[in-house]
Amino acid sequence: MPIVSKYDVTRQQQLLDAVLAPLQQDQVPVDLALMTLGNAVTHILESHYPPAKAQQVAEQFGKVLLQSISKSA
Repeated sequence: MPIVSKYDVTRQQQLLDAVLAPLQQDQVPVDLALMTLGNAVTHILESHYPPAKAQQVAEQFGKVLLQSISKSA
């Protein structure tokens, strides 16, 4: 079953473009880009959820990430 988002696809793409633009403009190496994006995810989780809930959301996020990679391969 496909994942249906409550957010507009156009808005999602705008935000993605805004996040990726500095990484692309500075030609950031892939490992540094992934570390930076991972740190951003960690920051968001820790800033908005209590530890137990952050753990649950992180696990779900990881599952969805793996699913999205396997679908695009």
